Amino acid sequence: MKTPAGKECIHFYGDYYRGRNMEECRLLKIYGEQWTRDLCATCPVPEIARANSCQNMKLKVKVARPITAIFQRRVQVDTFCEKTKRNVAEPQIGCGECHDLPFKFEIKE
Repeated sequence: MKTPAGKECIHFYGDYYRGRNMEECRLLKIYGEQWTRDLCATCPVPEIARANSCQNMKLKVKVARPITAIFQRRVQVDTFCEKTKRNVAEPQIGCGECHDLPFKFEIKE
């Protein structure tokens, strides 16, 4: 579903049926974080989901203010691979072990 920022996100839910106006981020709701519409503008989750659809990678999110209180609140994402049991440094790429390269990209020796 499209977020208020115009990005496609699988975790955003909006119910507008017959005049209802309920919106929520279900990923933030799981971790007990408070969601507001402005968080969608800077949220990295839609880009991560678009770049990497690995089923073994789990996202853990929290809402925080970077460095000082003058900056707006932002969503921070930590990723973990359940197959390799380690943290993922580059969520857009993945851990590098869950998915092999396609045959035509392999280097033959």
